[in-house]
Amino acid sequence: MGQIGHDSHMLYIDAFLQNSRLDHVTQVMGYHPMYLDIFLRTQNFILRGDGPLPYDYRHFIAIMAAGRHQCSYLIQLQKQEFILNGGDQTWLKGLSKIPQKLRNLYEINKILAHRPWLLNKSHIEKLTKGADSWSLAEVVHAIVLLTHFHSLSSFVFGCGVNEELDQRNERDPGLSSKPGSPPKSTDKIQDAWSEGDSNVGVETLMQRMKSLSERTEEFSAEEKAKRFEHVESQSAELLTSSSIRVQPSIGHFIEDPDFVYEDFARRGESSDIPTFRVHDYSWDDHGYSLVNRLYNDVGNLLDEKFKTAYNLTYYTMGGRMGVDTSRFRRAIWNYIQCMFGIRHDDYDYGEVNQLLERSLKAFIKAACCFPERVTKSDYDRVLREFKHSEKVHVNLMILEARTQAELLYALRAIMRYMT
Repeated sequence: MGQIGHDSHMLYIDAFLQNSRLDHVTQVMGYHPMYLDIFLRTQNFILRGDGPLPYDYRHFIAIMAAGRHQCSYLIQLQKQEFILNGGDQTWLKGLSKIPQKLRNLYEINKILAHRPWLLNKSHIEKLTKGADSWSLAEVVHAIVLLTHFHSLSSFVFGCGVNEELDQRNERDPGLSSKPGSPPKSTDKIQDAWSEGDSNVGVETLMQRMKSLSERTEEFSAEEKAKRFEHVESQSAELLTSSSIRVQPSIGHFIEDPDFVYEDFARRGESSDIPTFRVHDYSWDDHGYSLVNRLYNDVGNLLDEKFKTAYNLTYYTMGGRMGVDTSRFRRAIWNYIQCMFGIRHDDYDYGEVNQLLERSLKAFIKAACCFPERVTKSDYDRVLREFKHSEKVHVNLMILEARTQAELLYALRAIMRYMT
């Protein structure tokens, strides 16, 4: 986890020239120049590079995606891009004014954003048939855009970035000002902060990582599955949905606002939706090659972006140097994917409870599943001994682990449709 260096200065200049202004997301990501570089290359490619979708579609899909979490910061940026690319301004009057082909994408947008495990091959089939049909390459391009902007909304709210910050030319990307007016942090998040264990300090965390790395016992597959289910059902107790108040200024980009995240663990007792086992369908073995085949080069960029976020480390934690943070990082990544019903068979989910205190779990769940409810004070309250750059790093992992989770469900559905 680390500090701003010379590399990010050059990236800032590039970003400024590309976007004609330096938006706050770029400044905040500038804590991590290696990540910022691959993030900007990927975002630039999917919005401006070679690909099957026309530019106005790309920016409107970004608006539709950001709308699911009421991320007005991203909606505003993408509206500007849409207009700059000659987009038809009547579309900006709302979803009722857009081409039928784009409207047909809304169902997938909604499912991917909140309950990606419900996506199946029939959703893909529906898009590729009929008068306003999509090619598979277009479907993949659209899905990459949707997942990118859903997860970027998590980052924007999770770090307390918003329009107000973007308009003031803040010197410190440490987010030291009050946010705009996202909905108030819900009592459920507050309750989780005030739980007794929210003071697990860095020292304790380091001791726990050390003892876990020295542990030699091996758990059976059955025990590992049990531990996964335990973490999953605990997550379901943390934070549940409540009614959403839609901001009038962006309501015309949102349909069915009450469709929100529901806990995977509560998907019905006799659920026919099994846990998604990475053992059966993984990014490395399946998703990567499929996406690369249907949408040239994007797989390489996504792969580098996932790996950079997952492996990013400066061997620091709080003020301590020379710390191996890999166990902590893996616990965060796997916990995020667990909330979307994705299980890594080789992982002992008992480590999640050892390393992630309840307040951090509540923050992660809110940022992943209900980002529109996260406030700047939630950001300030979590991981108090960590530096800003380290908290931003946690938010980068939320962004990437969530992106990968959505993509795994979408690409598996596409594969099933194709076979």
